[in-house]
Amino acid sequence: MVVGLGNFGSGVVEMLHAQGQDVIALDVDPDKVERMRGVATRAEVVDATDARALDRVGAAGADAAVVSVGTDLATSVLAVLALQDVGVGEIYVKATTAEHAKILEKIGVTEIVRPERETAFRLATRLSLRLLNYLPIAPGYSLQELPTPDEFAGRTLLELELPKRYGVAVVAIHDVLTDELHVVPPADYLLKESDTLLVVGNDEALTALARLAGA
Repeated sequence: MVVGLGNFGSGVVEMLHAQGQDVIALDVDPDKVERMRGVATRAEVVDATDARALDRVGAAGADAAVVSVGTDLATSVLAVLALQDVGVGEIYVKATTAEHAKILEKIGVTEIVRPERETAFRLATRLSLRLLNYLPIAPGYSLQELPTPDEFAGRTLLELELPKRYGVAVVAIHDVLTDELHVVPPADYLLKESDTLLVVGNDEALTALARLAGA
């Protein structure tokens, strides 16, 4: 479920839809809701600060909720409380200021998201692969860090033929037990269960690989 359909919220809806997920999109603005029809599984004009209204659109059955209501701190907090009231277990909230984030910490949310801050961090550290787990690099393409799928462990990159089978390339391998980073690993590298793979490719192929890895 996504509450608030501005640029960030609508982007989350579109990405979840592209990954084949069911998503309910909510906003008080009919125009924003209308733009999400045909993208979201359901798009409804709803005041998300009203627990009864949330209950009517099935919020209690949502696996998780993303709250993104711009700079309106009060609406953001009240929406979180309403979602908690109807029993949504995982709540991710976009915070616009440090003060907003502190309040969200106090009322208890699953994760506080600060897109501008995180974008700045990614830009500053994009060359440090050890800190990277997801980086969009072009429309439809990204670099992702994935756990080694069980069926890959004990096999070499040459045997796996990932470029041929999945259309992706392993650019680095990080052994989380020893903290060793192998940049551009050789074809005869033998994968271990403790390895994570930094893989580049199109998002569709990476999603398939992530599902195989249980990510």
